[in-house]
Amino acid sequence: YVVQTASSGNEAKQVFDLFQPHLVVLDIMLPEINGLELCSYFKTQQKDVGIIFLSAKNLTADKIGGLKLGADDYLTKPFDLEELLLRIQYVLKRFDSNDVTKGDVFSFGECDINFKTYQVTTIHKTMETLSKREIALLKLLIEQPNTVISRDSILDKLWTKDENPSSRTIDNYILNFRKLFETNPKEPAHFQSIRGVGYKFCV
Repeated sequence: YVVQTASSGNEAKQVFDLFQPHLVVLDIMLPEINGLELCSYFKTQQKDVGIIFLSAKNLTADKIGGLKLGADDYLTKPFDLEELLLRIQYVLKRFDSNDVTKGDVFSFGECDINFKTYQVTTIHKTMETLSKREIALLKLLIEQPNTVISRDSILDKLWTKDENPSSRTIDNYILNFRKLFETNPKEPAHFQSIRGVGYKFCV
């Protein structure tokens, strides 16, 4: 797993907003903002995020309170590491089963992408056919949602060394995606460029 840590409530919010994780392992007794408040905040920002409480508070009322806020699980300290890892694996299974690349069609908002036929339904309700490489770039971005993918990584995966493409080529593809899928291409909600780093697809 790729893991980010935080030692206070405010830091946890910053880390969550930046990385938008699939899963949060959350203590209740934290400085500044407690875990219960954080759980509510995380669910408001990303309703499908997995949350496992890991707390010394072992009263039934504490467990019920955490689960009512939308947590997937509640494990009390002291705990067995293997049990925690199994519970993490179980919660993350729902993301594996929802892997967008396993099906032929991926939908977001009012748009559809058919990876098999290369046809897309745009934000304007029109049907467009994209090139094989455009579809490959869409798939690469979409299968790692909210994750920045570097230009070098994209070039390595989608082009051969003999083709000598430039990062400007990818920029043009991203600009086209925004025209097809964004309500306001100048302020993209889904296809974002991170200056000097790469690109990401946001859900």
